[in-house]
Amino acid sequence: MIQDKTVALTHRPRRLRATPALRELVAETHLRPQDFVAPYFVVSGTNITEPIGSLPGVSRLSPDLLLRDLERGLKLGVRAAMLFGVVPNETKDPSGKRASDPHGPVPQALRAARRAFGNDLVLMTDVCLCGYTDHGHCGLLRSTPRGVIIDNDPSLAALGEMAVMHAEAGADLVSPSDMMDGRVGYLRGALDHSGFQDTGILAYTVKYASAFYGPFRDAAGSVPKGGAVADSAARPPSDRKTYQMDFRNPREARLEIALDAAEGADLLMVKPALAYLDILYQMRQLSSLPLVAYHVSGEYAALKAAAAAGALGEAAATHESLTAIKRAGADLIISYYALEAAEKGWLD
Repeated sequence: MIQDKTVALTHRPRRLRATPALRELVAETHLRPQDFVAPYFVVSGTNITEPIGSLPGVSRLSPDLLLRDLERGLKLGVRAAMLFGVVPNETKDPSGKRASDPHGPVPQALRAARRAFGNDLVLMTDVCLCGYTDHGHCGLLRSTPRGVIIDNDPSLAALGEMAVMHAEAGADLVSPSDMMDGRVGYLRGALDHSGFQDTGILAYTVKYASAFYGPFRDAAGSVPKGGAVADSAARPPSDRKTYQMDFRNPREARLEIALDAAEGADLLMVKPALAYLDILYQMRQLSSLPLVAYHVSGEYAALKAAAAAGALGEAAATHESLTAIKRAGADLIISYYALEAAEKGWLD
């Protein structure tokens, strides 16, 4: 005689996992192409493609070739782009003057993209000095009795000039990534004073001093290199820990969120994303502003390397990783996977 082994259970959560259609019906989080911002590294010139070895599938592009990728993204539904300028080392100086050059790679790309796509594309720009200074730091240097420091307040003026120049060239959103104190309020004032009240600010609100930025710094030529200050033989810090946040401090994120919101940020960002999902979730509870998470170069490169080694399936791992970021509270995700994931059907 066969014994009945059925257990009287009131709740059986597996009922809603039984088929793909049922799982899709009750899924709580979905990834769509419009959830993504595609990042680009832009160089001056024409017909230039420079593959980046540490970022498989990513290249530095001249503005004319950038337009092809932007059009590809639009056709896939990726309607936002973040532009990072890359300039030759020989043009860099201690003050990062090329950051506010109206003929630099970012303003060239902005004008070209605005002419080509009008308002169909949301154009964002990174506002930081690190890619333009010969020392690779995100602000200006000053010698003090305690050593060479990144000088907060004078750096704000240079960042404000850069942001206004981007607005003049057609940026919808400027994104200060420098982590100087007070930069959101300063940029808001500079933009308003220059007649760009409608240009928004996407603040790198919670940006940690992370080991996951390595490939980006290679791509943008922004590795902190040291270098003497004009009036001193002393060297600046070899890292960015005096201004980027300490990854051991979750409560500090609350202060940065409150400050950026009070200073007029339109969107808030956490960077990196995957190692800081707890911070992203916390931000979602604290703020009603749109939240952006940056799936950074090291996180992208790690997935690429693991997939190339056969350690995991790239499509499934990418989908899971990006879903986790959105599930934690992100409204938008900046990712080097944006176009590839949309094109290959790795999203929902």
